[in-house]
Amino acid sequence: MRLLALAFCAVMLCAADSDPVVTVNGGQVRGRLLPQEGGAVFKGIPFAQPPVGDLRWREPLPVKPWTGVKDAGDYGAPCAQIAAGWNDKVAAKGSEDCLFLNIWTSDWPANSRKPVMFWIHGGGNMGGSAMGAAGIEPPFDGERLARHGIVVVTINYRLGLFGFMAHPELTAESPHHASGNYGLLDQVAALKWVNANIARFGGDPGNVTVFGQSAGAHDTGLLMTSPLAKGLFQHAIEESGTVMISGKMTPPLSQLEQAGVRIAESLKAPPNSSLKYLRALSAADVLRASPPYSGRGPLRPEPNVDSYTLPKPPAEVFRAGEAAPVPLIIGNNGRERSTPGGPEGLKKAIEEYYGSLASEAVKLYTAAQSAPYPPHGDANAQFGTDIQFRCSAEVIANWHSVKHATYEYEFTRAYEPRGAVHSWELQYVFGNLLQQAGNPLDRKLSDQMQEYWTNFAKTGNPNGGSLIAWPKHDSKSEAYLEFAADGPVVKEALRRPYCELFARNVPLPK
Repeated sequence: MRLLALAFCAVMLCAADSDPVVTVNGGQVRGRLLPQEGGAVFKGIPFAQPPVGDLRWREPLPVKPWTGVKDAGDYGAPCAQIAAGWNDKVAAKGSEDCLFLNIWTSDWPANSRKPVMFWIHGGGNMGGSAMGAAGIEPPFDGERLARHGIVVVTINYRLGLFGFMAHPELTAESPHHASGNYGLLDQVAALKWVNANIARFGGDPGNVTVFGQSAGAHDTGLLMTSPLAKGLFQHAIEESGTVMISGKMTPPLSQLEQAGVRIAESLKAPPNSSLKYLRALSAADVLRASPPYSGRGPLRPEPNVDSYTLPKPPAEVFRAGEAAPVPLIIGNNGRERSTPGGPEGLKKAIEEYYGSLASEAVKLYTAAQSAPYPPHGDANAQFGTDIQFRCSAEVIANWHSVKHATYEYEFTRAYEPRGAVHSWELQYVFGNLLQQAGNPLDRKLSDQMQEYWTNFAKTGNPNGGSLIAWPKHDSKSEAYLEFAADGPVVKEALRRPYCELFARNVPLPK
């Protein structure tokens, strides 16, 4: 037994000696060689100081130097979050000490600088993590994407009340007179870390694509309007999310401050001197005051227009053509969400959303019910998807394409009775297929989608090789690519009458 133990230790020491070591801001990190075809992975690298204690609800600070070699063989903790069913396993591991990122590169040692894809996970800005594997999400393991000749980075960022709670006292102590956008500031800090360090992993800091899904897509759009992120990325991909999900505008700081006051009151914080008390609470105590994950109630923590991170309402920035001058891929899934309640529930939802335009909307969706496009589902699914995701993507694509290359898509490959629901495309993008992994059609579609995405990361144009040509979007033809059951298909004018009505109802100044 002693000889076996010594032999095992010798093997482990040899493995440690062969593991890749890189010097980054803060010190050295030891990753792991990928088992096949070369390459390396580094997990759990800190990109900022732990935002705990007095650093809770402050801008992220650069990491403090460490001694020795920090092991980067496993993911860091997910950010603290409420359990909402779909994310229970992630929430159970949550911690405020969570500002970590992960890197995959396709060859080691790197022989050239490769484009970088920087992933922002979804979860309503209240849940999820850089690991993925929560609910319908696949693991966000970047190896398959990296094999296309790129470097993949996935990040954590503060969530819920820790990432997006504003408060008048927080605003007063801030040198920028702003509060609440800590999760976005984490994303900016991670981008700055990538710009400073990614060349040591074979990445090109001058060729970074930010891509995200749901809240990650929403945040990608916000970064496109933030002066703090200017020049930190060169391309963007928004999957099932925009700066106006559900047609909602980003609220002002004052609205989020008042929500923060009510949260502080629920935590028994003393009035006018809340911060010391709130920062002394445990993470679990703070989370107990969180509003639920579902819905968009008045206390929900979310990004705000704070005159610093977001100087102007992001939707207005896009409409004015003032968003980051970068190529954009934007799109959605065919059946993201369905409005509950059958015909009566649909009629009520239409009236609540459209107000004076409700009669026009009822006519459209009544007609749609009689002759639906099967991948879009019934009228309830059509309305839920149009309002929450599809039509805001169409509007943003129309605005951004006036000045910059824009490519729109819709993903409809799926299995009945669910269809292509929210998050369904993620397994194809990362190549980590779930139950349909054995179907060659699904593997082929995944390979094609990865090639489009990584071509775009390399050049700002998704086309190349033997792929079907994906035309640029413009507001006249409204060309888009549908990732359908039999592969990519070029189409035009996605849900045009529905999305034109949606655009008329967008609550922006005329």
